[in-house]
Amino acid sequence: MKYCRFIFLSVILTIAFSYNLKAQSWDFIKEKNGIKIYTRKEPGKSLKSYKGVADINAPAERVFAMLEDVHHTEWWDKNINQIQVLQYEKNKRAQYYLVYDLPWPVTDRDLCVDVRISIDPLTDEHRITAVPLPGVIQEHPDKIRIKEYRQTWTVNPAGKDKTHVVLEGLVDPAGTIPDWIINMLIVDSPFEIINGIKQLLEKQPER
Repeated sequence: MKYCRFIFLSVILTIAFSYNLKAQSWDFIKEKNGIKIYTRKEPGKSLKSYKGVADINAPAERVFAMLEDVHHTEWWDKNINQIQVLQYEKNKRAQYYLVYDLPWPVTDRDLCVDVRISIDPLTDEHRITAVPLPGVIQEHPDKIRIKEYRQTWTVNPAGKDKTHVVLEGLVDPAGTIPDWIINMLIVDSPFEIINGIKQLLEKQPER
């Protein structure tokens, strides 16, 4: 009986491990300006998640300081025309409300975000994780609320003046935009964001 249980458990663990590997398999899409872009299909969804990977020629503390400061957002998505900071604790957490001004005839989107920050004291890895924040801002009839969203920045020192960054996320803009269009656009989004940070930090002298 014990042997049968062992065999059964082994089979279950093998299936679970194989599924986990399949779910976490990323497809390489392109590389430009030292930024590698990947996508993968989410289990049970037609939408894809995205990942951008790059090395930035700037110290890790400068990269992280730019990413976590919600009061300086000039490098954020150009479609964002309103940012309301609801809460901000430096190096700990933040909450904010965003409005995306989208070209006609697409309806504008809005999003409430809860951000948590963790710092590993041993490796000095900094992680910024953002998820939806429900029930804080009332939904507007002229906007579509984004309710499925996640984004994670992972920042690691890669030398004295170099930083390895990974941007990973998923967003469902809801509404009537076809998934195949969304899957095309998510390739550009992580590239534009990381490239904007690279340009700002690598051309900007350290203060």
